Amino acid sequence: MGLEDLSHNFITGNLETLVKWARRNSVWPATFGLACCAIEMMATGAANYDLARFGMEVFRASPRQADLMIVAGRLSQKMAPVLRQVYDQMMEPKWVISMGVCASSGGMFNNYALVQGVDQVVPVDIYVPGCPPGPQTLMHGIITLHELIRTGEIMQRRQSSGAGAGLTLEGAGR
Repeated sequence: MGLEDLSHNFITGNLETLVKWARRNSVWPATFGLACCAIEMMATGAANYDLARFGMEVFRASPRQADLMIVAGRLSQKMAPVLRQVYDQMMEPKWVISMGVCASSGGMFNNYALVQGVDQVVPVDIYVPGCPPGPQTLMHGIITLHELIRTGEIMQRRQSSGAGAGLTLEGAGR
């Protein structure tokens, strides 16, 4: 019997809310700083902006300990397979923030050496605009991601974008 067979009632509704609350308040980011946006990402984790109040006080060096990838900066064709490998090693559910115009669309670098958008390599949940976006903008993206986690689906990956939770249950019919 899968979770979708359970009727939505007081207990399952509160359990779902509790799981979403725990996920939202314990997102652990993996660092993937590629260019100048990485400096702004590091500043966001420093004392002046304090990501610890969002449960994100430690940037993880290992993808196996992270569930959020912040891609900060331009992505070269040579680095794209490494990005995908790190993404594949992250635990589920996992989310991606594309930080900066270079990560989101290639920016001013429209050439063969750079990927014209991280979403060509990994599914992106939140786009943070700017060149480079400041710590306040990244924090707004993180708060937007928290709202997405709070209101999102728990068990299924979103079909339209491929992003979000990728959990499946055996015998659940998928």
